[in-house]
Amino acid sequence: MAQMNQGAACGRVSGLAWSGVRYFTTTRCGGASAGPFNSFNLGGHTGDDPACVERNRRDLAQGLPDEPIWLAQVHGSAVLDADAWQGRGAPQADAAVTTRAGRVLAIMTADCLPVVLADTGGRVLGVAHAGWRGLAGGVLESTLDRMRLACPDASGFRAWVGPGIGQRHFEVGADVLAAFAGRDADTRLFFAEKTPGEKWLADLASLARHRLCRAGVGDVELSGYCTYGRPDLFYSYRRAGRTGRMATLAWLAA
Repeated sequence: MAQMNQGAACGRVSGLAWSGVRYFTTTRCGGASAGPFNSFNLGGHTGDDPACVERNRRDLAQGLPDEPIWLAQVHGSAVLDADAWQGRGAPQADAAVTTRAGRVLAIMTADCLPVVLADTGGRVLGVAHAGWRGLAGGVLESTLDRMRLACPDASGFRAWVGPGIGQRHFEVGADVLAAFAGRDADTRLFFAEKTPGEKWLADLASLARHRLCRAGVGDVELSGYCTYGRPDLFYSYRRAGRTGRMATLAWLAA
């Protein structure tokens, strides 16, 4: 069931409380950026004033147990072992995992899905950037594989699928449909035909939930937020093109 967290009014959205895990997605509210990046833009690659992005990131870091690990995201399926990372530059990956308490994992989105994963005991954590390319390419399954490797005796997993573009606004072509249904016919359920044989409306969040359940995640919560449909709260690349980025942060509690 989707969980609408009332913290959205003060700049964060989250889901149900998890034992041993802290997580949230920022909104666009309350930052230093101006123009199309108004106002809490955390993406340094967007064309925003770098000083504003840096100020927003400094403000975000207040109250966190450590500096977030920012990734250079490429819509792929590579997963960073954050516990082995030496802290130089921005590692190229679309997901990260950790078993260390207080290590803050971060991904940025503006329509793609942020996905937070953890075992039910709160011992291993993963975050993933999941647009349609990443989902089709197995970024969620790759993240879970790394988590299982890091914590072999984990007894179960749960996931939170954060704000992303909703089905009514996510028009795609035959290539996207084929990327999913060509390998798993059941995923056709998550595509509503708009223009016969040409265009479909894709339910990205349900595709993510389907992939997670097939990979053995027993508890999947959807945020229920559409980034395109809530310009007051979220950036949306498909809605605006030139826009900012939200961040989803997660860490294991001490």
